[in-house]
Amino acid sequence: MVNKTKLAVFKFASCDGCQLSLLDCEDELLSVADAVDIAYFLEARSRRVEGPYDVGLVEGSITTPGDVGRIQEVRRACKYLVTIGACATAGGIQALRNWANVDDFFRHVYAHPEFISTLNTSTPISDHVAVDFELRGCPISKHQLIELLTALVHHKKPTTPTHSVCVECKKRGTVCVAVAQGIACLGPLTQAGCGDLHTGRGAICPACNRECFGCFGPQDQVNGASLTKFYQQKGIPRQTLVQLTRNFSGYAPEFRQTSDSLEEQEESP
Repeated sequence: MVNKTKLAVFKFASCDGCQLSLLDCEDELLSVADAVDIAYFLEARSRRVEGPYDVGLVEGSITTPGDVGRIQEVRRACKYLVTIGACATAGGIQALRNWANVDDFFRHVYAHPEFISTLNTSTPISDHVAVDFELRGCPISKHQLIELLTALVHHKKPTTPTHSVCVECKKRGTVCVAVAQGIACLGPLTQAGCGDLHTGRGAICPACNRECFGCFGPQDQVNGASLTKFYQQKGIPRQTLVQLTRNFSGYAPEFRQTSDSLEEQEESP
């Protein structure tokens, strides 16, 4: 009898959307279930099999003191640790707290903030433990997830796109919203991945006449300063660009550097 790959799925601070991407694989999920032993996945089943595990998928960011200790336990239990989604790979939308005073949130939101135990920051998993592979997105692409699991089962290195969203716009014949409509779009800085790249239906937001919000994080060789300077010259307000770059993957180093540089600029007279 061939031993199946032992898979575990863990959740930290997140909305569960990336875990649901696995459940949304429909017919593909049947093949996955045949190839792996889903040993721990509380979103899908109550069965809990103790580690060690061959592959651990981790969704969510680190936001509490308890998270720090738990992710270290998860790392020790997994041969391969894969982070899935913008929260796990870049801190997520909740990383907006990193530019603010968390105590102010406590005073405005909670009647008894003294009962809240949290960190001042929301940080990616890789800030705390070694990560073997990342799947980006908000949520992740189910096609990339299936490719990842298939590769790991066959002891191969997974592959994901490294080119920008702009390439996908060209493939599907989408007119550039930045050029044609003057919309500030993060497509030139963002890694492709949204939609179904296998059928040429990537770059979802620009295809709907919307800007790319950077869900899949920075692509290789990002030049955020050049792009945002171009948008400013076209009349896009600086604060609009700060908010755009501080989005789903806004705490990724390349996006963070861009937004911080924008915020440090002196106000125009």
